[in-house]
Amino acid sequence: MSIAVEPNFHVLAVDDSRMDRKLIERLLKNSSYDVTAVDSVSKALEFLGLLEDGTTATSSDRPVVAVNLIITDYSMPGMTGYDLLKKIKESALLKDIPVVIMSSENVPSRINRCLEEGADEFFLKPVKLSDVKRLRPHILKGKSIDSNPYSRKKGNPVLSYCPCGLGLWFSF
Repeated sequence: MSIAVEPNFHVLAVDDSRMDRKLIERLLKNSSYDVTAVDSVSKALEFLGLLEDGTTATSSDRPVVAVNLIITDYSMPGMTGYDLLKKIKESALLKDIPVVIMSSENVPSRINRCLEEGADEFFLKPVKLSDVKRLRPHILKGKSIDSNPYSRKKGNPVLSYCPCGLGLWFSF
């Protein structure tokens, strides 16, 4: 038996600016996303269980919460959003998580470089509600929720996306 449900997708938002972080967090929450907001790439990597040297933390150190999308500022002290993008795409466990880069600077070479490295979108700040509405297809595109290694623990039901467009269901 299958039960259709509307998922609460989880977005990891990374921005060193408190004001920008609060804005994106509010826009995402108003659009029915669950949000974890952090102020640095190192905190994002820690949350994802990815160590700065590119290795993955042990399974006991991994987050229990699924991350369905990462949205990150490009310019931050220390590691940039571009550095985070590269680490995500180099990780065997995390590479399928969509990454969106945002920046207040409209630099075509920067935008192209991010998109070539695997970013799914590049938003110019300030992020608007119309930008947030463009996130859902990236979360849904050909990826089932259970393909994310952080989306469930063994023995729990699997919440899957139906490719035929009928919604989501639990598999036991």
